Amino acid sequence: MKVILKQRVADLGDVGDVVTVADGYARNFLIPRDLATRADKAKVRQLEHERRMIKAREEKLLKEVQELATKIDGASCTVSARAGDEDKLFGSVGAADIAEALHEIELEIDKKDIELDEPIKELGVYSVPINVGKGITARLKLWVVRE
Repeated sequence: MKVILKQRVADLGDVGDVVTVADGYARNFLIPRDLATRADKAKVRQLEHERRMIKAREEKLLKEVQELATKIDGASCTVSARAGDEDKLFGSVGAADIAEALHEIELEIDKKDIELDEPIKELGVYSVPINVGKGITARLKLWVVRE
């Protein structure tokens, strides 16, 4: 029997895959547990249409993410902080501070997407990695200056 998987099933396939299984396996296990549905011509056509729509959305989203990454790569941002002798900051500059500075230059980035290994504790110029999505990481030029 041919079925369309609604959920990922180990050793069988991923969501949306059309697979051939034994009739009993489909009737007694997959369909009652809502892991799959019987594959008829209408459902297969509908699945193909949904895949095309999803692919179009993914391509559009990827293009938007790449444009955002280009904007971030070309951007420069400045954060002012209080510093003592030898250019050491009294506090530190973290992801929240960088997200706020990006907001000021009209780039909306969530602080969770800013990938700092550790907070910045000295004045200087830094290259900060920002995860913009879809596995794409942009680098922001960040200036930490004395307040």
